[in-house]
Amino acid sequence: MPIEKDLTPAIEDYLKAIFSLTEAGEPASTNALAKRLRVRAASVTNMLQKLAGGKGGQPPLVEYQKHQGVQLTREGRLAALKVIRQHRLIELYLVQALGFTWDEVHEEADRLEHFISDHLEEHLSEALGNPGVDPHGDPIPTQDLQLDLSPQTPLLRLRAGDTARVLRIGDDDPDLLRYLKGIGLVPKATVRVLDYVPFDQTLRVSIGANVEEVVLGPAISSRVFVEK
Repeated sequence: MPIEKDLTPAIEDYLKAIFSLTEAGEPASTNALAKRLRVRAASVTNMLQKLAGGKGGQPPLVEYQKHQGVQLTREGRLAALKVIRQHRLIELYLVQALGFTWDEVHEEADRLEHFISDHLEEHLSEALGNPGVDPHGDPIPTQDLQLDLSPQTPLLRLRAGDTARVLRIGDDDPDLLRYLKGIGLVPKATVRVLDYVPFDQTLRVSIGANVEEVVLGPAISSRVFVEK
């Protein structure tokens, strides 16, 4: 099934957001999409109705029923993965080739992802050695739009005595990324949980070979994904 080529940046943003929200297998709600995209709920409803209807003989991009959330169709999923691939390749190129820091690249990639050609995309991939992950540890879809969705555990779920390796970190909060870089909590780092406080869900951890211990609240530990 071919990927529709004339999607607007707004439509691509919707498909990316739906993919992100439904990655765990649950439908995305209108309110969740409105919050993610920073638009009114009524605008979300109008867009979802448009995407569910298809156009010009093209298949619909989403399956949408009012009050029941939305799921991507196969066509919509492929289109979302295409944009995600371009976004993550751009992020990695900005870091490796242009010296951007990992907290600077998300917004830049958001702007550029809609406008690069397939030809440029593949040159980026080849120049980077056909990488598997972006600077934040997120998997990069392959050229044929396959994505490794191996099970990953939020650091929040670990308990005292657990040791894990950091796989990826949510990339849309520059302040968080700068903080985590400062304490060494980055992809491939080893983290050991020393204590867990159920009352406020805080974790006391050590990171790598650092002697200094760090206390992390759920706002941070829910954004860090690890492999035990």
